[in-house]
Amino acid sequence: MKTLRDVKVGQNAVVKRLHGDGPVKRRIMDMGITKGVELHVRKVAPLGDPMELNVRGYELSVRKADAAMIEVE
Repeated sequence: MKTLRDVKVGQNAVVKRLHGDGPVKRRIMDMGITKGVELHVRKVAPLGDPMELNVRGYELSVRKADAAMIEVE
């Protein structure tokens, strides 16, 4: 299973499935990350957390722990 955490800087990925439960999953969906959405990894902070994404035309920072719950293809 490939997650958003595995995607390298400059690559694109399409959301396949969201893992997690309750409030955490809801928060990820509220940020615009839903099944079928294309994500572009813009950059990763020097210590690896967080990662900056382009989602639906805006920039978003996501922690690595949350990125591990987003399955991509």
